[in-house]
Amino acid sequence: MNLAVVIFAAGKGTRMHSSLPKVLHPLAGKPMIQYGIDLALRVSPEPPVLILGHEAERVWAAVGADVRVAIQAEQLGTAHAVMQAQSLLQNSADLVLAYAGDMPLLTPESLRAVVALHGAHDGPMTMLTAVVNDPRGFGRIIRGQEGDVVAIVEEVEATEEQRSIRELNPGVYCFDADWLWDALARIQPSAVKGEYYLTDTVALSVADGHPVKAIVADDAEEVMGINTRLHLAEAEAILRTRINHSLMLSGVTLIDPAATYVMSGVSVGEDTTIWPGVCLLGSTTVGRGCEIGPHAVLIDYQLEDGASVPAGARLTPAGM
Repeated sequence: MNLAVVIFAAGKGTRMHSSLPKVLHPLAGKPMIQYGIDLALRVSPEPPVLILGHEAERVWAAVGADVRVAIQAEQLGTAHAVMQAQSLLQNSADLVLAYAGDMPLLTPESLRAVVALHGAHDGPMTMLTAVVNDPRGFGRIIRGQEGDVVAIVEEVEATEEQRSIRELNPGVYCFDADWLWDALARIQPSAVKGEYYLTDTVALSVADGHPVKAIVADDAEEVMGINTRLHLAEAEAILRTRINHSLMLSGVTLIDPAATYVMSGVSVGEDTTIWPGVCLLGSTTVGRGCEIGPHAVLIDYQLEDGASVPAGARLTPAGM
């Protein structure tokens, strides 16, 4: 099965209050959208399709050549966004996996689980859901007596009773491609906002007599969407913890992980000891058996095996 990935990245992100497009805000040293792209490349050999709109050229220039791009000139909803990818994917993709570019904490394990579940049933679509206490504007999952998803209600259209539901739709879907293209043509604009919701594919699948299966994310942090700078800081803290845990499990000693900042992409060799307050930034590479003293900062620096860095040092390549 040929799996294509579609990533939504067309929005303005007005709640960030920034001239920088939301998906270009940095997290652990790289743009937010890069996490979604890297994720796509881990679950499919095909370049993902990035749906761009607001400052499309600026975003495209920042992510390079690992993507295909479709332009959503008007922000008319997620179903409308996927329609922009149809010409690129029709007749070439068997399955379409779609998710938002503002969820940098998603893992390949969760996406592979969605694709695996999709392959195990006869319905045309499968979803990832999450059970969380803070809805953050996500739609609510309505399940039927058999446990299948029968509807998704957007928060702006939900009743008070529906808003109390804590199983939420973070917007991660796997579709049979041929069914998806037909379904998109049948979606009608929302009466409230006039947008075309991809969530309406659930009702269409049910009407077609097909089940909609869903798998609940093991860790609700994965589906945290970034809408404000507060959310950005929360995601940064989670990514920092993930990076530091990975380093320690690979044989690096962090005296105080909570006081150590390591950017995504930094490499540290086994048996290296890192003291509190250290920052490892950019493309820094640290060899095996090194010791980095308190509050040292390394920026794009290559540290050889067995080297020692004194407290408070600032190391950069010559000429920086």
